[in-house]
Amino acid sequence: MRRNNKEKEFNNRAKENLFKDFQDTIGFKIDNEKLLKQAFTHSSYVNEHRRKPFEDNERLEFLGDAVLELTVSQFLFKKYPMMTEGELTKLRAAIVCEPSLVAFANELEFGKLILLGKGEEMTGGRERPALLADVFEAYIGALYLDQGIEKVIEFLEKVVFPKINAGAFSHVMDFKSQLQELIQRDGTGMIEYRVLQEKGPAHNKEFVSKVSLNGEELGVGTGKSKKEAEQHAAQMALGVLKAKTT
Repeated sequence: MRRNNKEKEFNNRAKENLFKDFQDTIGFKIDNEKLLKQAFTHSSYVNEHRRKPFEDNERLEFLGDAVLELTVSQFLFKKYPMMTEGELTKLRAAIVCEPSLVAFANELEFGKLILLGKGEEMTGGRERPALLADVFEAYIGALYLDQGIEKVIEFLEKVVFPKINAGAFSHVMDFKSQLQELIQRDGTGMIEYRVLQEKGPAHNKEFVSKVSLNGEELGVGTGKSKKEAEQHAAQMALGVLKAKTT
């Protein structure tokens, strides 16, 4: 019995250090320790520890889902003034969908911190996509309750927004249509796309395209296809035109 107690004490201490190291590493601290642990507590763990006052992360996940949608929506609304409501909705859906949330959670190694029941642990729950996505949302909910929405935005500025800026979700965005709409609205002239370079073997080609307005280069983009390269060029052109008007 004494040995079991020592093992439990050692495991608890190790988990405490894991949470502390995690917060130090990501640079965000949830002061309410109970709230932090709840964000990473799966219902299977609660079911196996009924004598202790553990609470699973399902309610925090519910809150975090709403906070994530709001903060991502605000970011997209400000960043893409030319996007329609339908385009914004489509882009937001790609950012907050399960595969994206799993990628964010894995990047931060959330899986190491999850408190799981033995059965769930044995069946690979720590790597289960739905579980990881839920934990990411629960963490957002806990951070919001503990630090407020501005701190959530700071966290997303570090983890999520840079990926949007880097074009990680450009496959669901139509920058060419946005650029065409902007040019037509302002009546500033004609836009033209031209392939500058085609490189690489046939099975792994890379295209470099440029977009010009009345002969003046506005942007250059690369991609695995001509279409993708033109989309990236249009994205750069939109940024250039936006900078000129601000």
